[in-house]
Amino acid sequence: MARGEEPLLSSSRRASSETSDDRAGAEEDALLTGQQTGRNDDKKRGWPFWREIGLFTWAVVATAAVIIIAVLYQHQQSSNTSDGAKPNGKRNMIFMVSDGMGPTSLSLTRSFRQSESGLPLDDVLVLDRHLIGSSRTRSTSSLITDSAAGATAFSCGQKSYNGAISVLPDHSPCGTVLEAAKKAGYMTGLVVTTRLTDATPACFAAHVNSRSEEDLIAEQMIGEHPLGRVVDLMLGGGRCHFLPSNEKGSCRKDDKNVVEMAKRNGFAYISDRKSFDGLNLGSGVKLPLLGLVADKDIPYEVDRRYVNDVYPSLDEMAQTALNALSEATRESEKGFFLMVEGSRIDHAGHGNDPVAQAHEVLAYDKAFASVLRFLDGSNVDGVMVSTSDHETGGLATARQLHGAYPEYLWHPDVLVNASHSAEYLALQLNDHVASHSLNAEDLKHYINKELLQSGLGVFDATSDEIQQLVDNPSAYVFADIVSRRSQTGWTTHGHSAVDVNIYASKSPHTQPLFGNHENTEVGEFIRDYLDLDLKPITEELIKKGTLFDTVSATGEKLSWTGKPHDVEGLDELDHYHGDF
Repeated sequence: MARGEEPLLSSSRRASSETSDDRAGAEEDALLTGQQTGRNDDKKRGWPFWREIGLFTWAVVATAAVIIIAVLYQHQQSSNTSDGAKPNGKRNMIFMVSDGMGPTSLSLTRSFRQSESGLPLDDVLVLDRHLIGSSRTRSTSSLITDSAAGATAFSCGQKSYNGAISVLPDHSPCGTVLEAAKKAGYMTGLVVTTRLTDATPACFAAHVNSRSEEDLIAEQMIGEHPLGRVVDLMLGGGRCHFLPSNEKGSCRKDDKNVVEMAKRNGFAYISDRKSFDGLNLGSGVKLPLLGLVADKDIPYEVDRRYVNDVYPSLDEMAQTALNALSEATRESEKGFFLMVEGSRIDHAGHGNDPVAQAHEVLAYDKAFASVLRFLDGSNVDGVMVSTSDHETGGLATARQLHGAYPEYLWHPDVLVNASHSAEYLALQLNDHVASHSLNAEDLKHYINKELLQSGLGVFDATSDEIQQLVDNPSAYVFADIVSRRSQTGWTTHGHSAVDVNIYASKSPHTQPLFGNHENTEVGEFIRDYLDLDLKPITEELIKKGTLFDTVSATGEKLSWTGKPHDVEGLDELDHYHGDF
């Protein structure tokens, strides 16, 4: 045993134990008698005792502080999430719609761009760097929505039937975020590459039972409406619906001159590239402004670039609107709401045209980047949210060409060789046939040389394909020729039920849209971000709407929202009825 160590049961330890027994006995006597034990040693605590007390107290305080900080942090995070769409003070909201663009559209365009410009495989679109979530797109009447029901979900924050322009299945109007924004003091704008009377823009400033009533939509867009004028700036196509039927270029069914009606409602009016250039990208704008720069739709970007002196691009129109609305609200306590739509991505999908699709998405990506630059350079709080109303075409970057098991191939370089859209080439073919008397061989030579080779970049067209164009000179045939060679697949000329992506500018306020959502939640986000109340707008529309009802020549009462949709089951899904 080492020196200084004592056995556990040594006499000295026993003495200590005996002393402890004596103390214990004394303490028991004190408890029974109420007298003190006389232990004076407890009155003088040593440093070790107080150090232990201090350490214990510090541990208790530190633990409590950590708990308090954790609770406060969790509350702050919860507040940020729940109130993420509600900043304080002046703000701008830019809502972008990539009509018909599904996730595969991005894959196609990304690879197209890499192939066209010799970019590395990790080069991506601006959109790719701003993906935050996805949206479910069904309407009340179908799992496959149309643009009208899709845009109603954005504008009203409510589901409706296919074909509805901001009306519900019972045909009652629903107040829109644009209308509520205008009532709340915001400036408002719409920019599109299709007709301004088309479904998406119409859903923000009109209420019609059927999207086909574009003449009626045109009237409502310029202020013939229970709420009066609600849009401060409109740029796009669709001039034919604003001109009287007896005027060249009109597609109206009546003799109303909606352009003149717009002027009486205070609108400045432009109708061509020269007057658009006079706007100086927004610095020369007088609001309210109606800009109708095309008879119907602005050409596909792949074709528009050759007639840039005739039609402005989506990016130019978006920049013009942003600058004009920003200047108009410079001294205001409120900002603006602007909807920008890349409308013709959808048309390219309907046409199953991968060339037009790629160029349309690139044009949208360019406008998207311009909006981001605007927000970065603005001293006003603002966000941009971008999504699609649906996917169009059932696009796939793969195609089964033969019965045998396929090779895993897709060829975007084939798309790079094309200089025009299938739509343009079909128009050229039909115009050529109408204006020339050609024998069959001369026509085939023209088709092969001037259209397939020069326009589509296809130098190995078969005699069957050329004959098919002779028999059926349609855009679908041209699109299929290039789709087959690139091995681009399509499942429909209509829409699909696939979820679509949500993109946004980098802002903590967009957090409520992270993840997967119903499309109505996008509309709710816009409402909440701008701090709007749509209920009184809806009530005003219903109350004042009857004042805009009319009576036909036969005495029939006509609703201001047009004829009721005569399709049954507007609020329920259809079901399988057998093969057809």
